[in-house]
Amino acid sequence: MNTLKLLNLGSNKLKNQNISSHILDSEILLSKVLEKKREEILLNLDLEIDDLEVKKFESLIQRRSFREPIAYILNRKEFWSKSFYVNRETLIPRPETEIIVEKLIKIYKNRSINLLDIGTGSGCILISLLSELQNSKGVGIDISKKALQLAKKNAIKHKIYKRTKFIRGSFTNLYNKKFDLIVSNPPYVESREIKNLDEDIKRYEPKIAIDGGNDGLDVIKKVIYKAKEILKVNGKLAIEIGENQSSKVSKILKKNKFIIKNYIKDNKENIRFLISVYQN
Repeated sequence: MNTLKLLNLGSNKLKNQNISSHILDSEILLSKVLEKKREEILLNLDLEIDDLEVKKFESLIQRRSFREPIAYILNRKEFWSKSFYVNRETLIPRPETEIIVEKLIKIYKNRSINLLDIGTGSGCILISLLSELQNSKGVGIDISKKALQLAKKNAIKHKIYKRTKFIRGSFTNLYNKKFDLIVSNPPYVESREIKNLDEDIKRYEPKIAIDGGNDGLDVIKKVIYKAKEILKVNGKLAIEIGENQSSKVSKILKKNKFIIKNYIKDNKENIRFLISVYQN
């Protein structure tokens, strides 16, 4: 079977499952099987594919047809122009989270800070920040042993492992440490809303990284309360929130003596990030 026929076969199977990115997904999965760039494949559509590679491709298409995210099939995801290892133990990095990374790099450029990433997962936020803030160091904390193993692997890959420390456990148990910056993308989806998420998310991504409790604010509140203890004087808390949580989270921050410095919108004009300073 040649490349064109195989791509069409994969695309049609995904299209029949109402996967809107069926063409792109088929191309990406074949590029993985052949270990070639998509562009190279598309320039050689008459190339004959051997039976073993056809079977591998069909297996990957089958996984995608069940709505398994492409990132988990590839075991990698692009974030901040870097390739990160991911698996089903970690949330898939989202493009919108790059917005807060960009803002924090502007704030702390040419400074030496000690930062904490709460719920580090794959480590993409921590590693992206430290790759740009080259005089800084950071800690990533997560309750998942397997997620931390992946975060360490990513830190080594991107050559910042010596400036990182990874801790397994709850951030609520952190003591005797002080940070200039705490950043977190905590779970913020209301428990009852999880059933309404895309199949890709609710069937495959770790529920613990998504479920924010009855009001979606359970972990956000804990992050804010803990930040008061472990932020340095004038230290900043940068937190990602759900689309309609800005008002509620702002009130919690103000009640806990935080002054909000930045309300940051995503590409859909929703406020998705708050940067605040603790005033003791």
